[in-house]
Amino acid sequence: MRKKDYMLFYTIAIIVILIDQISKNLVRIFIDMNERFTWLGMEFTHIENSGMAGGLFPGNARLFGVIAVLFVIFVLYIRKTEDWKGLLIDSSFGFLVGGAIGNAIDRLLFGQVTDFIVRSGGVLNLADHAIEIGILLLILSVIVDWLKSKKWVLK
Repeated sequence: MRKKDYMLFYTIAIIVILIDQISKNLVRIFIDMNERFTWLGMEFTHIENSGMAGGLFPGNARLFGVIAVLFVIFVLYIRKTEDWKGLLIDSSFGFLVGGAIGNAIDRLLFGQVTDFIVRSGGVLNLADHAIEIGILLLILSVIVDWLKSKKWVLK
């Protein structure tokens, strides 16, 4: 794999990790626990989650941190195969790895993840949103590859 092939993946992952960690540190410093407020039409509150998504399995943050590290190792391994190349997949993996590392840092250092963005499905953070973007890009990549294999419009 050439050096430029790594660039997009690592750039996205590093940007996601930095923005996620900066935002969580700002929340921990400036927003009291359970404080709620609205800014630019979005609702925020500061919570700490010791489990996984939606507060499932509380008290297992470090276990999920280890699982995130294993996931990152798995992604780095499969990126070496010829089947996992291209703009969409590099972008997808960059968001997935960045989000996984962002939350793993919290889980392994603090035993919990700082969440603050209120959505209908719960309270999330920027790493969670990056993981969602990564999943959507992965699905899109699979669809595009399938369409290419059917020799449809995309060539």
